Formats: sequence, structure tokens, C-alpha cells
Amino acid sequence: MNGFTEHGLDEDSFGASKGGIASFDAFPKTKKTYLTRGRDSSSWTVLLLCTCIYLSWSEISRWWAGQTTQTFSVEKGVAHDMQINIDIVVAMKCADLHINMQDAAGDRTLAGDLLRKDSTYFTQYGKGAHALGQGQDGLPGWEDMWDVHDQLGAAKKRKKFPKTPRRRGEGDSCRIFGSLDGNKVQGDFHITARGHGYREFGEHLDHGRFNFSHHIQELSFGPYYPSLVNPLDNTVATTEDHFYKFQYYLSIVPTIYTDDASLLPLLEAVNRDTDHPAKHVFHSSHAVKTNQYAATSQSHKVSEMNIPGIFVKFDIEPITLTVAEEWGGFFRLVVRLVNVISGVMVAGGWCWQMFDWGMEIWGRKKKSRGENMGMLRTFSSGKEKMAFD
Repeated sequence: MNGFTEHGLDEDSFGASKGGIASFDAFPKTKKTYLTRGRDSSSWTVLLLCTCIYLSWSEISRWWAGQTTQTFSVEKGVAHDMQINIDIVVAMKCADLHINMQDAAGDRTLAGDLLRKDSTYFTQYGKGAHALGQGQDGLPGWEDMWDVHDQLGAAKKRKKFPKTPRRRGEGDSCRIFGSLDGNKVQGDFHITARGHGYREFGEHLDHGRFNFSHHIQELSFGPYYPSLVNPLDNTVATTEDHFYKFQYYLSIVPTIYTDDASLLPLLEAVNRDTDHPAKHVFHSSHAVKTNQYAATSQSHKVSEMNIPGIFVKFDIEPITLTVAEEWGGFFRLVVRLVNVISGVMVAGGWCWQMFDWGMEIWGRKKKSRGENMGMLRTFSSGKEKMAFD
């Protein structure tokens, strides 16, 4: 038909050999002798598979870690009290120290009567300590403090001050630790020598016994979470001068951490109203409210006309930082994985086709150039002669 048999062509030449199960094949295959073998794309396939695995793992890791958002808002709540937690060792005897706190409202707190004071040795502390602003390469920055899981996990740990190490004999230093409540306004906390500072009756301490070298183990604001790291935690400052004034300036930012974004409206309502029925939400495993702060130091030697000591001045910012972490659903993860894998495979197929097409064109040009180089042209007496190799 249509000259098929007249040209000596046979249908059996274009099908698989008949016999056995192959005779029932409804879609016979072309013989290998009539097929042109394409380029080997196994390496390209392996590359695409590795790319899919890498991008899929990245998507799964990002989904597992969740997405963290930070939001600043004006402090809307009306809070009157703020807890201050302190654990500091001063290189002077407890009887020679006075601890006081005064705020912008004019209230003065005799912190020495509210905090515990234990006699100890200064050399028993300071292991791994650093000066403020130095040796903090291993300390978390603001980015690390945004890790909600770390903050929530640290808030779940024990909430007691460690015991004072045992000593033999009379100690040369004083450990001052505990929590006290103050007004949620600007204020300062200071440690001075007996008979110096506020107008006090009694014997003044000999100036030769002044030594305000200290080691701060804990200084935080709000509920006591000892595992949360603050800028002044485990810092040490020493001096050989008797009249030396250590000054710290703190800028406090109320901070809320949550790993459930759906709780944000409730957390905002509780933050506005301290008597809210759901105020226990900040003590749950999904949310915590604390106070982060930035610290600077302006310490220097002073004359005998000034008052030496340790002065901590703090100010509360009128903003609230909310750090929330949220996850997409599992179905959303599946959709993203399908998009990534299909996109890589489709783009990879297009790239391979373009590469194959380019190689084919380049091969044709090379073949054509090779044929032309086998033809010589000479011109003699106006006649053209052609010679073939």
C-alpha cells in the first residue's frame, strides 16, 4: 500500500520479533537498529536529584524551626510594681555595706533589710566571669534572644537562688542576693559604705577599708528566671582604688515571648489589664513575660569629696517587644515540597533540552565545516577546476 512493499520495505523490520508473550503486545517497539542513541544524561539526573533533596531539606528545616516575628508597640498596660532580682558579691564585709534603692516617685527602699547577706570569700566567685563589654563572644546577641524556644525553655527551669558556698573562717566579702519589689518607674539601686551615702547616724567606715570590687552573678527585672541570660550576668569589675565609683546605666524593655501566634490577642489584653482573669497565661508553657535590658558603664576614680560605691541607674522604655513564633500547617509544607521538586525537574528538563539542542547545532556546523575543508578551488585561465580528496 502506497508503495510500501514496492520499495522492499517490510513491516516486521519496524516491530519487535514475534513469539511468546511479545506477540500480545498492543504497542510494539521499534527495533534498536532504527533508533538513534541520545546523549547520556545520568549525571544531569543525579545533579537534579541532589538539588531536590537539598532544597526539600531546607524547606523542612525552615518549617520545623518556624518563623519568628518581632513587633514593637507602645506600652498600653498600667503596671505599678516591678520585681528586681540581684545576686552580687562585693569585696567588703557585710557589716560595712549599706544597700538602698530610690525611684523617681521619691520612694526609698532599705534594700539591705529585704535582701539576704552572706559572708563569703571573693575568690570563690568569678569563674568564667568577664568584664562588661569584653569577652562576650560566646554570649547571645539580640538575634539569639529572639529564639522563642530557648527563652521558654529557660523560663521553665528552677527559680531559686543558689546556695552560698561553704567557707572556713571569717569571709572577706559579702554576697547580697534576693528579690525586692519597687515602683515601675525610673530609679537607681546603690551599694555604699557604712556611714557614707545617705545622711546616717553612726560611725563612718575607715576609708582604707573601701573596696568596691564586685562580681554580678544575676541582675534582672520582672519574674526571676535565672536561666535567662542578661548583659550584666556573670560580670566582674575590680579596682585597687579605695575611692572608686562604679556606675551602670540600664535601659529596660518589657518583652513577651510566645510560640503560639494565636495567643497574641489574649496576651495583649492581659498585658493591658494586670487583673485579667487569664493572667496566668504568662506562666504557661507557651508564653512568658520578662524584661530585657541594654547596659552601659561609666566607672571612674573619684575624690574623697565624692561618694564611692556601686550605682545602678535604670530606666523603663515605654514600649513592649513581642517575639512570636509560628508554624505553617503540614499541608502547606507538602504544597511547598511539591512546588520545589516539580520546579527543579521542569527547569532541569528545559535546561537539558536547550543543551542538547545547542550541542546538535554545534555538531552540524562542525560537520559542515569539515566537509567544506575537503573542497579545493583553483582559478586558472578564467576556468574553474574542482578537485576532491
